[in-house]
Amino acid sequence: MNRFSLLIPNFNHKETIIVLLDRLAVHCLPCLIVNDGSDVETRRLLEQQEGARDWVKVLHLPKRRGKGGAVLAGLFHLHEAGYTHAVQLDADGQHDPDAVPKFLQQAEVHPTALILGRPVYNSAAPKSRIIGRQISRCWVWIETLSFDIADPMTGYRIYPISVTVAIARRHRLGTRMDFDPEIAVRLYWEGTPVRNVETRIEYPEGGRSHFMMFKDNALISWLHTRLFFGMLVRLPRLLAKGAT
Repeated sequence: MNRFSLLIPNFNHKETIIVLLDRLAVHCLPCLIVNDGSDVETRRLLEQQEGARDWVKVLHLPKRRGKGGAVLAGLFHLHEAGYTHAVQLDADGQHDPDAVPKFLQQAEVHPTALILGRPVYNSAAPKSRIIGRQISRCWVWIETLSFDIADPMTGYRIYPISVTVAIARRHRLGTRMDFDPEIAVRLYWEGTPVRNVETRIEYPEGGRSHFMMFKDNALISWLHTRLFFGMLVRLPRLLAKGAT
């Protein structure tokens, strides 16, 4: 039997988290918020939400690990608690909570699959971010020799937890914004099917992104260099997969 939990990494997103939880409540899913070493004010707010909502649990990390590190901590926690799938959303309000049923429907039909959000941007989306995502898409298509992963950067997704945790135990994964594309590629390499769900991405007023333009782009560039050489090692198997 599939067991789903929402998974939200949070670093100082005190301005948007309450609205997000209000909108997620209708889905009647348990929710794990990973407090990634946030400030005292944010920690206090999250503890208040945990006390007020019986479906919310907060996992506090003593110091910041980065988005990927927070997601990994949450996945390991959920795995130990017996959950089979994690519905990851960002805490900054960019992901549409109303789309959760579409993701769940795909996961119920394809329980072994990685369910990825295929973004539809609003007019407030920075052009630089859109261009950067397109570059990352192209690299991932090369690294997988397929177009199965429509967008590797969108953090709105459902992980099959057991296979994701198994990969994390074997590989030293990126812990910042490089985590999302890396785990998507490595899941594909492991034979995990991928399904893409179209979803709106918004840039709300008051929302705050922790994407660091130079540092995170450098990490992602180094990631794609490593994944490219990883693809070369797996080339015969990937070519065989594409031929079937």
